[in-house]
Amino acid sequence: MNHSKTLRCLVLLVLAPLAAWAADPAKWAEDHVDQLVPIYQHLHANPELSLHEVETARLVAKELRAAGAAVTTGIGGHGLVGVLENGDGKRLLIRTDLDALPIVEETGLPYASRVRTENPEGDGTVGVMHACGHDLHMTNLIGVARYLAENRDRWRGTILLVGQPAEERVLGAKAMLDDGLYERFGKPDFALALHVAAELPAGTIAHRAGFSSAASDVVDIVVRGAGGHGARPHTTKDPIVQAAQLILALQTIVSRQIDPVEPAVVTVGAIHGGTKHNIIPDTCELKLTVRTYSEAVRDQIHEAIAQRAAGIAESMGAPPPEVRATRQVDAVFNEPALVERLVPVFRREVGETRVIEVPPSMTSEDFGVFGRGGVPIFMFGLGTATAERFKLRDGSCSLHTPRYQPEVRPALVAGIAAMSAAALELLAP
Repeated sequence: MNHSKTLRCLVLLVLAPLAAWAADPAKWAEDHVDQLVPIYQHLHANPELSLHEVETARLVAKELRAAGAAVTTGIGGHGLVGVLENGDGKRLLIRTDLDALPIVEETGLPYASRVRTENPEGDGTVGVMHACGHDLHMTNLIGVARYLAENRDRWRGTILLVGQPAEERVLGAKAMLDDGLYERFGKPDFALALHVAAELPAGTIAHRAGFSSAASDVVDIVVRGAGGHGARPHTTKDPIVQAAQLILALQTIVSRQIDPVEPAVVTVGAIHGGTKHNIIPDTCELKLTVRTYSEAVRDQIHEAIAQRAAGIAESMGAPPPEVRATRQVDAVFNEPALVERLVPVFRREVGETRVIEVPPSMTSEDFGVFGRGGVPIFMFGLGTATAERFKLRDGSCSLHTPRYQPEVRPALVAGIAAMSAAALELLAP
């Protein structure tokens, strides 16, 4: 009897399951998260605004190259693509966003952003902060790249690791596609992304089939009148009074013209008119955001806004207003079959109770643009709040606030585990 051969077989029988367990995405993420946290902290401390993501893109490109990806930069601005090839198979796109917001950080963290830059909207300077979690998204992508590069025996095909600029201005996805992303790197069979969900416990995975975030449009209205002395309003056509009536009238579009089962939002985010207490100006400007899912509702709201603005001006004998509507981005539609396929994978990887279905949101995202040409897409949520911080309700759990601070380690572990496991499922040998 060959005892040495028998011993080798026994050793292999024991070690094979251990090796597979060590390569499990969740176990890998737990073992490697401490190597990724410093990258997150550096990204958090050095944010860059939309269309200015020079150093951010350079760092992400460097890390993807170190992981073994072939990286191309300068796509649609500061966008980049890292390609991991591993034989014949499907093509999977995984996307992160790169940009930050014009917010002065107030978290008090030792690695808090102290960046100040010229205000792209006007004079002076603004703070810059990753108040929407894009620093965590980038770190997650780097972790996923490392895992997949180290475990090529578990998948086959091609992975496109996409760093997208200008998400906060919903410009970057379209810019990358218009710059030939799919023509240069191949049209993917699937596209995935995650986004922090500040209102959910850290490490939770949230999913929604179908519409998950809304279409976003902006509407600029210039209300016209005839200015004059504030003490002689009868000699004027006061545009500020017109604007006040219009703001209230706009709120009845959704409540009285749109089918109640159709989601829609019309918000006036800014009003600018006049220069002095006793001067009635010639014009007053309104800035609106419109959020919808249905294209029919979208068209209906744009028409109703123009009708109300024109009707109020006519009722006051004022000149017709100027109404400019810009369609920024379409709604994100998560492919139901893709969601149905991956949710069990998430449950297996991060735990049954930590994977939850959530309602659709009226916030907007340009990840949906990657669905161009019929590509099935799925963006899922990643919880970032501790239970204690969530109970405080002090803004530290809210995105786009100066106090937002995610619980980094558990969020990264869950995000890397979920995204890596999804890649293994979609690119199974």
